Amino acid sequence: QVQLVESGGGLVQAGGSLRLSCAVSGRMFSINYMGWYRQAPGKQRELVATVTSAGDTNYADSVKGRFTISRDNAKRTVYLQMNSLKPEDTAVYYCNVNSPTTWGPYDYWGQGTQVTVSS
Repeated sequence: QVQLVESGGGLVQAGGSLRLSCAVSGRMFSINYMGWYRQAPGKQRELVATVTSAGDTNYADSVKGRFTISRDNAKRTVYLQMNSLKPEDTAVYYCNVNSPTTWGPYDYWGQGTQVTVSS
């Protein structure tokens, strides 16, 4: 059974930093891309950042220049370094891993970790 184990959320003041981690446990043949999404209260889940197996990255405009996504393929772990945090970054952050399966690409999701930025 595949699980995504997230860690690193918490409460931080505006301008501060946090680092999220997400490790894949269980059997997974390979990984296409890994990423982070977030969902604030009353809002839809939105993309934060993704990184491919080749290391190509993509960011939401709202986090460009402040957040950095990276991955360790050997550890099957994806990280999100968040700097210069703003109150509007407050949300539940979800790890996402896309993996090829016999039936086609499949998205796995973490349980979510709360990030709260106080003003």
